[in-house]
Amino acid sequence: MNIKPIKTKKDYQGALKRIEELWGAKENTPAGDEFEVLFTLVEAYEEKHYPIPPPHPIEAIRFRLEQKGADEKELIKILGGRSRKSEILSGRRKLSLAMIRELHDKLNIPAETLIAAY
Repeated sequence: MNIKPIKTKKDYQGALKRIEELWGAKENTPAGDEFEVLFTLVEAYEEKHYPIPPPHPIEAIRFRLEQKGADEKELIKILGGRSRKSEILSGRRKLSLAMIRELHDKLNIPAETLIAAY
């Protein structure tokens, strides 16, 4: 096993190719260990060079409702009224700290996502 840091795009492509070759390797074997280390290195490289921005707060709310199979009526309970829900979802009103806390607690949306500027 000759593993080195991934510093260039060429290193990255080579690591991806090697991971593909090692795909399905059994855990706790030399091949499995190599796969695990390379996977960790690729993950770190991708986080640095290809970061994924957090979702828009309103899109995160809609997505979580969809995941739960809930409708916007649940938001009325959380946000405190039909007009407030409408204002939030249309972007005419920003989320308050209290709303962010409620959405985080009730829908398990990460607070970091909800506090993002929009």
